[in-house]
Amino acid sequence: MALAQQVGDILNAQINKELYSAYLYLTFADYYEERGLKGFANWYMIQVQEETAHAKILRRYLLDNGYAVKMGAIAQPDKTFASDVDPLKAGLEHEEYITASINDCYQAAYDAHDFRTMQLLDWFVKEQGEEETNASDMLKNMELFGSDPKGLFDLDREYQARTFVAPTMPM
Repeated sequence: MALAQQVGDILNAQINKELYSAYLYLTFADYYEERGLKGFANWYMIQVQEETAHAKILRRYLLDNGYAVKMGAIAQPDKTFASDVDPLKAGLEHEEYITASINDCYQAAYDAHDFRTMQLLDWFVKEQGEEETNASDMLKNMELFGSDPKGLFDLDREYQARTFVAPTMPM
Protein backbone atom coordinates (compact mmCIF):
# COMPACT_ATOMS: atom_id res chain seq x y z
CA MET A 1 0.00 0.00 0.00
CA ALA A 2 1.42 3.36 -1.02
CA LEU A 3 1.42 6.23 1.42
CA ALA A 4 -1.21 8.93 1.19
CA GLN A 5 0.29 11.91 -0.63
CA GLN A 6 -0.02 14.26 2.36
CA VAL A 7 1.72 11.73 4.64
CA GLY A 8 4.53 11.17 2.16
CA ASP A 9 4.95 14.89 1.63
CA ILE A 10 5.19 15.76 5.32
CA LEU A 11 7.62 12.90 6.01
CA ASN A 12 9.71 14.00 3.05
CA ALA A 13 9.80 17.53 4.48
CA GLN A 14 10.84 16.03 7.83
CA ILE A 15 13.90 14.50 6.16
CA ASN A 16 15.01 18.01 5.26
CA LYS A 17 14.42 19.18 8.85
CA GLU A 18 16.51 16.32 10.21
CA LEU A 19 19.35 17.13 7.81
CA TYR A 20 19.08 20.81 8.72
CA SER A 21 19.37 19.75 12.38
CA ALA A 22 22.62 17.95 11.54
CA TYR A 23 23.88 21.03 9.70
CA LEU A 24 22.90 23.28 12.63
CA TYR A 25 24.62 21.02 15.15
CA LEU A 26 27.78 21.12 13.05
CA THR A 27 27.85 24.87 13.65
CA PHE A 28 27.47 24.24 17.40
CA ALA A 29 30.37 21.76 17.29
CA ASP A 30 32.48 24.28 15.37
CA TYR A 31 31.77 26.98 17.95
CA TYR A 32 32.81 24.75 20.83
CA GLU A 33 35.85 23.42 18.96
CA GLU A 34 37.03 26.99 18.40
CA ARG A 35 36.55 27.66 22.13
CA GLY A 36 38.68 24.62 23.04
CA LEU A 37 35.70 22.74 24.48
CA LYS A 38 36.26 19.45 22.70
CA GLY A 39 33.75 17.58 24.86
CA PHE A 40 30.91 19.91 23.94
CA ALA A 41 32.04 19.70 20.30
CA ASN A 42 31.99 15.90 20.57
CA TRP A 43 28.46 15.97 22.01
CA TYR A 44 27.21 17.91 19.00
CA MET A 45 29.16 15.79 16.49
CA ILE A 46 27.29 12.78 17.93
CA GLN A 47 24.07 14.77 17.47
CA VAL A 48 25.02 15.29 13.82
CA GLN A 49 25.25 11.51 13.40
CA GLU A 50 21.92 10.99 15.16
CA GLU A 51 20.07 13.54 13.05
CA THR A 52 21.52 12.08 9.86
CA ALA A 53 20.43 8.61 11.01
CA HIS A 54 16.90 9.95 11.60
CA ALA A 55 16.81 11.31 8.04
CA LYS A 56 17.97 7.94 6.69
CA ILE A 57 15.25 6.11 8.63
CA LEU A 58 12.58 8.35 7.15
CA ARG A 59 14.07 8.05 3.66
CA ARG A 60 14.10 4.26 3.85
CA TYR A 61 10.53 4.22 5.15
CA LEU A 62 9.30 6.38 2.30
CA LEU A 63 11.07 4.27 -0.31
CA ASP A 64 9.78 1.04 1.23
CA ASN A 65 6.24 2.43 1.09
CA GLY A 66 6.14 3.54 -2.53
CA TYR A 67 6.90 7.24 -2.11
CA ALA A 68 9.49 8.92 -4.35
CA VAL A 69 11.84 10.85 -2.07
CA LYS A 70 12.64 14.41 -3.11
CA MET A 71 15.68 15.92 -1.44
CA GLY A 72 15.39 19.66 -0.84
CA ALA A 73 18.07 22.25 -0.27
CA ILE A 74 19.31 22.55 3.30
CA ALA A 75 19.08 26.08 4.66
CA GLN A 76 22.21 27.72 6.00
CA PRO A 77 22.13 28.06 9.80
CA ASP A 78 22.18 31.72 10.83
CA LYS A 79 22.93 31.41 14.54
CA THR A 80 25.76 33.36 16.12
CA PHE A 81 26.88 32.86 19.69
CA ALA A 82 28.12 35.35 22.27
CA SER A 83 28.62 32.85 25.10
CA ASP A 84 29.04 29.13 25.75
CA VAL A 85 25.43 28.84 26.90
CA ASP A 86 23.97 30.25 23.65
CA PRO A 87 24.30 27.05 21.55
CA LEU A 88 22.68 25.07 24.37
CA LYS A 89 19.71 27.43 24.48
CA ALA A 90 19.42 27.28 20.70
CA GLY A 91 19.68 23.48 20.86
CA LEU A 92 16.78 23.15 23.28
CA GLU A 93 14.70 25.57 21.22
CA HIS A 94 15.47 23.59 18.08
CA GLU A 95 14.59 20.25 19.66
CA GLU A 96 11.23 21.69 20.75
CA TYR A 97 10.67 22.81 17.15
CA ILE A 98 11.50 19.31 15.85
CA THR A 99 9.14 17.78 18.41
CA ALA A 100 6.33 20.00 17.11
CA SER A 101 7.21 18.97 13.56
CA ILE A 102 7.12 15.25 14.46
CA ASN A 103 3.75 15.86 16.09
CA ASP A 104 2.54 17.41 12.82
CA CYS A 105 3.71 14.30 10.96
CA TYR A 106 1.84 12.13 13.45
CA GLN A 107 -1.30 14.21 13.00
CA ALA A 108 -1.12 13.80 9.23
CA ALA A 109 -0.76 10.02 9.61
CA TYR A 110 -3.62 9.95 12.10
CA ASP A 111 -5.87 11.97 9.79
CA ALA A 112 -5.10 9.54 6.94
CA HIS A 113 -5.73 6.50 9.18
CA ASP A 114 -2.15 5.44 8.38
CA PHE A 115 -1.45 3.19 11.34
CA ARG A 116 1.83 1.86 9.96
CA THR A 117 3.27 5.38 9.78
CA MET A 118 1.89 6.15 13.23
CA GLN A 119 3.82 3.12 14.52
CA LEU A 120 7.01 4.45 12.93
CA LEU A 121 6.37 7.88 14.40
CA ASP A 122 5.83 6.42 17.88
CA TRP A 123 9.59 5.81 17.91
CA PHE A 124 10.29 9.38 16.82
CA VAL A 125 7.96 10.77 19.52
CA LYS A 126 9.89 8.81 22.17
CA GLU A 127 13.22 9.86 20.67
CA GLN A 128 12.21 13.53 20.76
CA GLY A 129 11.34 13.21 24.44
CA GLU A 130 14.91 11.99 25.04
CA GLU A 131 16.37 14.74 22.84
CA GLU A 132 14.52 17.47 24.73
CA THR A 133 15.55 16.01 28.09
CA ASN A 134 19.21 15.85 27.02
CA ALA A 135 19.14 19.41 25.69
CA SER A 136 17.45 20.69 28.85
CA ASP A 137 19.90 18.84 31.10
CA MET A 138 22.90 20.24 29.23
CA LEU A 139 21.51 23.76 29.55
CA LYS A 140 20.83 23.32 33.28
CA ASN A 141 24.30 21.90 33.85
CA MET A 142 25.91 24.82 32.04
CA GLU A 143 23.86 27.33 34.01
CA LEU A 144 24.75 25.63 37.30
CA PHE A 145 28.41 24.79 36.72
CA GLY A 146 29.62 26.43 33.50
CA SER A 147 30.59 29.78 34.98
CA ASP A 148 33.21 28.08 37.17
CA PRO A 149 36.34 27.00 35.22
CA LYS A 150 36.58 23.69 37.11
CA GLY A 151 32.88 23.01 36.57
CA LEU A 152 33.16 23.79 32.86
CA PHE A 153 36.22 21.54 32.62
CA ASP A 154 34.35 18.69 34.31
CA LEU A 155 31.32 19.08 32.02
CA ASP A 156 33.58 19.15 28.97
CA ARG A 157 35.31 15.98 30.14
CA GLU A 158 31.95 14.27 30.69
CA TYR A 159 30.79 15.13 27.18
CA GLN A 160 34.04 13.82 25.67
CA ALA A 161 33.03 10.33 26.75
CA ARG A 162 29.84 10.26 24.66
CA THR A 163 29.89 7.84 21.74
CA PHE A 164 27.49 7.33 18.87
CA VAL A 165 25.11 4.40 19.06
CA ALA A 166 23.16 3.85 15.86
CA PRO A 167 19.42 3.99 16.49
CA THR A 168 17.53 0.74 16.40
CA MET A 169 13.82 0.73 15.99
CA PRO A 170 11.14 -1.88 15.43
CA MET A 171 10.03 -2.07 11.84
